[in-house]
Amino acid sequence: MNTSKREQLAKVYMMGLSIGGWCVVAGSFFYMELPATSQILLYLMLVAFLALTEYFPIPVWKGNSSISFPIIYAMDLVFGLPVLLMSYAVIVFLINYLHRRPIRIIFFNPAQLVVSYFLAKNLTDFLTNVTANFSQPVGHLLFELTLLVFFFYLINNIIVDIVLWIRPQPYRLTVWLQKWGSEVFSAGIAYFYVALMIFLGAQGRSHLDIFAAFFFFSPLVGFSLLSSSIARLRKERNRLKAMFAFTNDLNKTLPSQEWISSSAHHLQELLDVQAIMLLSRDGEWQQEYKEGLVLGKKIDTSHLEPLMETELIMNRRKKSGPLDTYFHPSINALVYAPLLLDEEPVGLLVVGKTRTFSFDDEDVRSISTLANQLAVAIKTKLLISEQKEKRVLEERNRIAREIHDGVAQTLAGAVMNLETAQKKFSKSPSDSLTLVEKSLSGLRNGLKEIRQSIYALRPKGSERVGLEQAIRKRIEIIRQASLNISFEVRGKIRLLPGEVEKVMFETFQESVQNTMKHAEATKVDVLLSYQSKHVLLKVKDNGRGFSLYDALLKAREEPHFGLLSMNEEAEKIDASLQIDSKPGEGTDIILTIPLEKIEGDDLDD
Repeated sequence: MNTSKREQLAKVYMMGLSIGGWCVVAGSFFYMELPATSQILLYLMLVAFLALTEYFPIPVWKGNSSISFPIIYAMDLVFGLPVLLMSYAVIVFLINYLHRRPIRIIFFNPAQLVVSYFLAKNLTDFLTNVTANFSQPVGHLLFELTLLVFFFYLINNIIVDIVLWIRPQPYRLTVWLQKWGSEVFSAGIAYFYVALMIFLGAQGRSHLDIFAAFFFFSPLVGFSLLSSSIARLRKERNRLKAMFAFTNDLNKTLPSQEWISSSAHHLQELLDVQAIMLLSRDGEWQQEYKEGLVLGKKIDTSHLEPLMETELIMNRRKKSGPLDTYFHPSINALVYAPLLLDEEPVGLLVVGKTRTFSFDDEDVRSISTLANQLAVAIKTKLLISEQKEKRVLEERNRIAREIHDGVAQTLAGAVMNLETAQKKFSKSPSDSLTLVEKSLSGLRNGLKEIRQSIYALRPKGSERVGLEQAIRKRIEIIRQASLNISFEVRGKIRLLPGEVEKVMFETFQESVQNTMKHAEATKVDVLLSYQSKHVLLKVKDNGRGFSLYDALLKAREEPHFGLLSMNEEAEKIDASLQIDSKPGEGTDIILTIPLEKIEGDDLDD
């Protein structure tokens, strides 16, 4: 049986039971005898206590569990079954109405409870009449109480179970056991309380007047209020834990492609819905995620206007939404929650349930909270993507400048020399040979620069073998260019975050490349020092040095390159970059990373 048919069957069942229950209430009206004048205050007090215990039930899975049975039993004992059924139905009806529950629930819940007690009462009366009478009135009442409590909770739970079994949503054995465990607990409290009332009454200690009822049932009402508050706090705590877990997983997986699907199970845990759709918006709409009863056809969002407020559709048959065609017909209630950041819509979260009027205020608040979290995540994802594109563009520009200033100039010079040699070859072969040799030397240098550029495009060595080994491998390549370079490691080597090692390796590589290109140095010393509070990288050469002021002016004309680029990368990891250089005195470049910034304050000694 498909989803829509099962939902329809559940509605028919609930409607039939509602009609039967309210027929019992209507029949009770004709047999009801109004309370005597002397008992009006007692009746009103019991009604107030019954209303409080029903208004503050103990939340359980997919519903609530009330401990109002002792008050129901007392009203039946004092005022009779018709008065009880009529009062019980009206109280539960008004409470469901005040909670703004769906119409079918407003009528079904009172009917369910009335039918449960009515059948339990008649079954109990039948069995107590056909069984042997007890010699003691107390024994007879306790036997009657046992049957009444058993049948009431059994029938009541079977009625609810039938609804949950018919509906298409999964109703697993573990959930069934959890619900019945809660009901058995409530039944135990009810039985103990009524048994105590019967025992005290048999002892002749008191009769049920307004004062005795107040002092006897006040603890029960207080326990109901306290249990309801504790259960709601526990439910809210679990919701917050699930929200934290969702946010934590989202932050961990945000850089990956499966950033939402990897943490989507938390959405189901938080929302308990049958359909989820998430859209992001960066100029154009794009579907990020879908789950449940969402149709698989291609999303056309060209007509979708950004929403600025949450839109709640309780019944799709009476009100349609902008994405109705993408949800299965069995989805009857939808919530459209815009993802807003600084009053800018960056996405849209749409969730649906198969039952009409099934979203309450708490559900909408949870959805809005999730929408806020997802808005930050989507905006962060867009910024990460923009940053990656920016870095790729910067790297392209850097390589273009290197090729233009290095290889291109070398090749252009070699081409000019070869053309000149070609022209002079017939008249002056020796000059032509000199020009050819000069061109070959330039081409060799150009080939070396091209290889260095290719090496720079490969994955960073620190990402594959660690910082120390990456520097050693790079130094081996540099030594082949006939540059005297030394490398020293001090202190105990420790594992650093990948981003930190990446910045350190790039600083080392940029420093050495600048030395090889511009410094005319004969010796370079590289130091990697692991200290108690810092990690230090130092690159020192004996080259011609430079004016730091002039270099900064040049760097401003070529942004994100050279010195400024190294300084920006250092700031990203909370490191400090120090450059000491004077014309004719060489250059010292020192990168210092404080360990407390990357590993925590517990390293302070």
